[in-house]
Order: sequence, then C-alpha cells, then structure tokens
Amino acid sequence: MAERILVVDDDAGVREALSEFLLSLGYVVVVVENGEEALAEYKKSEFDVVMADLIMPNMDGMELLRRIREMKNNEVIFLMITGHPSVGTAVEAINRGADDYITKPFHLEDVKLRIAKALEKQTLKGRLRTAQGLAWGLMLSIPLWLLLGIILVILFRG
Repeated sequence: MAERILVVDDDAGVREALSEFLLSLGYVVVVVENGEEALAEYKKSEFDVVMADLIMPNMDGMELLRRIREMKNNEVIFLMITGHPSVGTAVEAINRGADDYITKPFHLEDVKLRIAKALEKQTLKGRLRTAQGLAWGLMLSIPLWLLLGIILVILFRG
C-alpha cells in the first residue's frame, strides 16, 4: 500500500509542486493550506509523513508539530519546510520532534531522498521493536516452560 503524505503550506505554488511530484512517485497525497486544516485531516485518517511549512498564519509549523505529537504516537514522520532557514530553527524543530528540516527553495530530488530515508528509518525502528518484543517473549516463555517441565517430571516420578 502506498504511503500517505500530508502537505501543509500556505503557498499554493509549493503545495502544487510537492503534490504533483509526490503523486508521480506513487504516494497518496493530501494537501492543505494551514495548520487547522492539517489537524482536521490528521484526525480523520492516518498519515506516514507530514510535510509542514514552518511559518504559516494562525498556527505555525512548530505548533502543528507539537499538537500532532501530543495527539497520537511519534510514529508519523514530520518534515519541517521553511523559506527562512537558520541553524537555531532547525535545531529547535529537531528537538521538538521533527525528523528532518527542508529549506526552500528545495530540489525535488532532495525531498525524494529525505522522504525515502525517513521512511526507511521508520521501517527499521518497527523491525527493531518487533525483534525486541520477540526476544522478551522468548526470555519470558522459556523459563516458564522449563519450570512446567520440571514440575511435570516431579509429579510423574512421584
């Protein structure tokens, strides 16, 4: 199933360019122009990636990031987009839970690589959690079966 991407930007040209490009890559894309619309869409359905502009009227990208991280789990990939890049805002976005930071004007191939990298990282995290769960399950089940075996041996010998 194709990954779902929510694009949030108050600039219609950016929304259109990203939408067309991401659709051509096979993603399912939903575009909105502000944080309020983004939250409404996010509440309605699951997304694998949220790409949001940092500076938007009413609700900026940092506030959207905070609200999305509070609403559900931290599984969704959040990519912050800005036309006003600075080291300070990049560090702040990452510290608040953004997975990456994309500066405008961006190269579409760079966007493609950042999304692919973030999705791969998410897949690896999921596999690691599954492996850890299996390891814990084995560690807990082996002693239980060992104890049951010992008890059965004692009962049938007696």
